[in-house]
Amino acid sequence: MMYQPEHDQKHLTANDAHPFRPDRRNFIATALAATSAGLLMGTPCLAEASSNRDSLQRQVVELVTSMRRQGLIQPNEKTSWSVYDFTARKKVVSINESAPRQAASMIKPLVAQAYFFQMDRSRGQVAYSEDVRQCMERMLQRSSNPDTNRIMDLVSQHQSRRGPADVELVLKQRAPAVFQETRIVEKIPTTGQTYRNQASAHDYSRFLISVWEGRLPKSQEMLRMMALPGGDRLSKGIAGLPPETKVYNKTGSTAMLCGDMGVIEIPDRRGRNHAYTVVGIIERPSRAENYGGWIASRGNVIRRVSNLVYQDMKNRYELV
Repeated sequence: MMYQPEHDQKHLTANDAHPFRPDRRNFIATALAATSAGLLMGTPCLAEASSNRDSLQRQVVELVTSMRRQGLIQPNEKTSWSVYDFTARKKVVSINESAPRQAASMIKPLVAQAYFFQMDRSRGQVAYSEDVRQCMERMLQRSSNPDTNRIMDLVSQHQSRRGPADVELVLKQRAPAVFQETRIVEKIPTTGQTYRNQASAHDYSRFLISVWEGRLPKSQEMLRMMALPGGDRLSKGIAGLPPETKVYNKTGSTAMLCGDMGVIEIPDRRGRNHAYTVVGIIERPSRAENYGGWIASRGNVIRRVSNLVYQDMKNRYELV
């Protein structure tokens, strides 16, 4: 079975419906007002959507622009941002969303998904053993590079033994509409410095939506592992987030990339849960001299954007 949408993904931008189950009632065609220069520099591009949620997109653009002026984001650093509101079933932020970026450790849930795709078709020949489960947990919770390479090897053994390229092949064979800008060409080096694998914020968004809606094999298991306590730039350090908040995420960190992608779920005052995705990526063209300082600073940039999104959702849905 190939997982594909009812509509061409190229037409789903600032107001995405679900990639596998578009909501025609909520779908509104949008146009991205982006200059080619803006895209090259990675500066925000404002989507002119006929929706009352335009204000959040504008606020994110203004915040990112302000942080650039303050020097918190350097002129040579490119950024991508994406937010999908599950309650409204709409993409509410889409900034440089389809630009391929370095993936770093954010590629790891996609590696796990490739293995789950193989399990789905294997008729029991590809097993989810206790050893594989623990390997995936270490990969997603502790960002273990050796365990990531092992899952890549297992996927390749069950495919054509071409190494990491087989992981990309499986993803694109089974869900080509989701993993459009994904490129997997290398294992994680022993140094952890991986710069060649790529994906876009839109790929991560489509993946998160598909997993949350249960449209991919082992979606619930994927969410369970992504919810294990670990690194988090979407909620940790953000004042005001209630203790009831649940986060399903994966960070990515190198001397050239700081990112996070995940689903945030928060109840409203009536006890009804509301979920939304946040994807934030900051990429630089060369290695930061002070890795620790750069990662901490750019992690705080992502937190500020995530906090802005939370405040919008809180006001809209009367979240606790």
